[in-house]
Amino acid sequence: MTAMPPIVDRETWCRERRTLLDREKTHTGEGDAIAAVRRRLPMTEVDATATLVGPGGPRSFLDVFEGRDQLIVYKHMWHPGAGIEGQCVGCTASIVDVHDVSYLNHRGVSFAVFCEGPWDEIAPFREFMGYTLPWYSMLGVDDDAVGPGLIDEPGNIACYLRDGDRAYLTNETVGRGVETIMLQAHLLDLTAYGRQESWEDSPPGWPQHPTATWWQKDGRPVPQWTRLAAAEPCCG
Repeated sequence: MTAMPPIVDRETWCRERRTLLDREKTHTGEGDAIAAVRRRLPMTEVDATATLVGPGGPRSFLDVFEGRDQLIVYKHMWHPGAGIEGQCVGCTASIVDVHDVSYLNHRGVSFAVFCEGPWDEIAPFREFMGYTLPWYSMLGVDDDAVGPGLIDEPGNIACYLRDGDRAYLTNETVGRGVETIMLQAHLLDLTAYGRQESWEDSPPGWPQHPTATWWQKDGRPVPQWTRLAAAEPCCG
């Protein structure tokens, strides 16, 4: 039998939960303080004329802003020729929950996904996964601040600010910073068993598995198994 949390009376549960709530509020306050520092970071100019490729063909980096002053880009890893089933499970886990960005748009922020793969491979992958937000191939882009990234490889989030016909990189986050958009990871953190990964500090007997195994099933990203065509031959 899988271990479970101890059972206590309602009064004890409320007391324990309120104690943790105080720590959570402190954590939230520190997050607000870090965000304040982030808003004061300097920025660096990028190549606003860089050309990306999307469903309508070549498009300038400035066009990706869609007339807004700010842009958030998720930079998706790509394995050329690996087909739909062979693409990054971590990037899939990161981006799969982002479907509606109307609140971002309301604050003058556009959202797009950049990918190093060729568009003829990206297009069927995007359609298969049911992604509705803009995707672009950044293959061949010379400026790493627009392309793969300045502080790491793809699999990161970059934020940009536009001023007329010039554009600037204001922030780039990698590693666990990308968890900002991973809704289901945060929801798992709220549960008794968490993400069920071996790195987590959990009580003895809690279910735990190798890191990142909740991202994949039988060698491919988990969400692909929910799509009717998952067992059919893939591109690449």
